[in-house]
Parts: sequence; structure tokens; C-alpha cells
Amino acid sequence: FHAQCSQRLQSPRMDLCHVPATREKGWYLALMAPNVKGPNYAWLDPSRLYCHPQGLQDCVADLLQPFQGDAIDVVAGIDAMGFILGAAAAATLRKGFLAIRKAGHLCVQTAAQPYTDYSGREKVMEVRTDAISPGEPVGCSRFGGGLPAWARGTHPQPLPPPGLRILLVDQWVETGGTMRAAIELVERLGGFVAGRRGAPEHPGDQHPHSPWWAVLSPTLCVPTGVAAICIENSEGGKWIQERYKCSHCVPPRLQPRFDQHQ
Repeated sequence: FHAQCSQRLQSPRMDLCHVPATREKGWYLALMAPNVKGPNYAWLDPSRLYCHPQGLQDCVADLLQPFQGDAIDVVAGIDAMGFILGAAAAATLRKGFLAIRKAGHLCVQTAAQPYTDYSGREKVMEVRTDAISPGEPVGCSRFGGGLPAWARGTHPQPLPPPGLRILLVDQWVETGGTMRAAIELVERLGGFVAGRRGAPEHPGDQHPHSPWWAVLSPTLCVPTGVAAICIENSEGGKWIQERYKCSHCVPPRLQPRFDQHQ
């Protein structure tokens, strides 16, 4: 795969018109450029495929295909490269786009979340607080069918309406630290990134700031989820895929090579 990417770079100009006769899922991955600057950079530059009109369209279509029929209220992209795919996905779905920014760039009221990125650097992300709330989204029944049978009588108060159903998009999920922080951030504000696969096994499995109704009924609405060109099978990547509906563009036969950066 890395050899294919390198071969593409031998030409002084990128052929923006060439489209393979058979466009299998992930064909556009070979449009990505390999790292030529050393260990301080990512091993691949996916942004090269965004220059190819058909490659970009097929990439976005493949990312959204698993969510066909799912209710999505807004697409959120993670600063900075997640803005490209996130905005393209939002335009395709005819939904709004929410930018999750690096700290210090938004001049409005924000909520912040610290995290460690793929390179091990400590960072902070922010999102505006006026776009996500635990209010009722369009097309979702007020109480989502009520409490599960085992929980009836445990909490006499009515179930609060769920928040916005959010599709979280980033360019790449390597260690999972950035995406997990984004998940925790929007869920802390009352948004739904995705339905969990059942109730948490122990209290520590649920984010400490999550409301009680997120613990009792984690699948109130049709789940949305997480999308990226690649979700590596790292510890963090597996954590996300075990708990959330995910979509990525890497065929199973190539996944081990992406995991090993080959």
C-alpha cells in the first residue's frame, strides 16, 4: 500500500481526472501521500485525496453509508482536518456543521476538555455551549418509549428528552485520545454521539458527568456515531468501536497494514 502511495507521487502533477473503471471501497486511499519529512509528521497525508473530486465524493459516501436511515441532527468535526470531511458530510446530509476547536479560538462561551493526542502532547479542545443541549431533537419521541422495565420505579421523575444526535467526524483515529475527548465533551453537554451497546457494566464505565437517564436508557434514539478515514485497532480505537457505531474507509484486508503504518 505504501508503495502505491509513493508511486502516485512520481508524477509531477496529480491526475485529477483519472478514475478507475472499478471503484471498490477505499480505492481513493492510494491517493494519499506518504510522509517524506521524518518522524515528527504523520505517516500519511490523507489531504491529497481531497484534491481528487471523485475520490472525495466516494470517501464521504463510504463514511456515511453505514448511517443511512439513522437520525442525525448535526455533524461535528474535530479541529483541524476533521473540518474538511465533517463539512463535506454535513453538506451531503443537508445538516448543520459544529466545529470542535482547539482551545483559545472561540470568542463565545465554551466548554473545554483536556486530552492527549496521537503524538503524546497534552492539549485542550473547546466547543460552543449554545449549540448542544439536552432538549428534544426533531423526530424523536419525547420519552423514547419510557424507562426499561428493570428501571421502572427506580426514578419517579419523567425521563428528560434526549439531546442532539451528533455524527462526530475526524480525519484519522490513531490512539483514540482526541476522538474520545470529543465524545466526552459533547455528551457532557447533553448531546448524543451514539447509543451504547447496553447499560454500563460498572459506574466507572459511564462518564462521571453523564446524566442518570443516559445510564438507565443509553439507546433512546436511533444512534449516530463516529466516522473517520481510518480507525486503528489501538486500545483507544477499540474502546470507541466497542461502544459506538463507527464508520471508516479501510477494507479489512488492509486494516493490519494501517495499524502497523506500512
